[in-house]
Amino acid sequence: MKAFTRLQGLVAPMDRANVDTDLIIPKQFLKSIKRSGFGPNLFDELRYQDEGYPGQDNSKRPVNPDFALNQARYQGAEVLLARKNFGCGSSREHAPWALDDFGIRCVIAPSFADIFFNNCFKNGLLPVVLPEEVVDSLFQQMYDNEGFSLTVDLEKQHIETPDGSTHSFEVDAFRRHCLLNGLDDIGLTLQHKDDIKSFEEQRRSASPWLFQDL
Repeated sequence: MKAFTRLQGLVAPMDRANVDTDLIIPKQFLKSIKRSGFGPNLFDELRYQDEGYPGQDNSKRPVNPDFALNQARYQGAEVLLARKNFGCGSSREHAPWALDDFGIRCVIAPSFADIFFNNCFKNGLLPVVLPEEVVDSLFQQMYDNEGFSLTVDLEKQHIETPDGSTHSFEVDAFRRHCLLNGLDDIGLTLQHKDDIKSFEEQRRSASPWLFQDL
């Protein structure tokens, strides 16, 4: 998993509340368990003017010019600014996969759906909860200033605006440790690989019949 320490990234808007996971990555694209390849279909229903299907050549599809992520000023965005209850709906882990594959490393919102929130941490994305009035202010600054970027510092647990203002956010200490060090569940387990190997060797020695070929 990619570590998250400090990010200075262009901000793009998702200016609607209750964005569910089917809007983030529609159900027809959930046929793969690989973590890559979902970026071209992120927000598929909003990005394109036709209905997409797996394996389609997205470069030939008509795009929606009114959708923010299709607009030149937001190209290369790494921070998504959203409204309350982002990531509600079904518990598909493909939602953070699609955001990450697109290039989004941080989502800022007043609130998140619990399962989506947890899945972000397990996949190297940082979900930041800020008060609604702060999010409102950030939206206004972003709309008023093309190229608006934020610095997101996980170690210091704050975001910084271009004018130097900072806004602190809370994050669970264990999740913070995992993100700072790029540790997903497998990475955490592999930290104990020597102990695991020693246990397996002892068990094989004590109960060799369990390991005989059938």
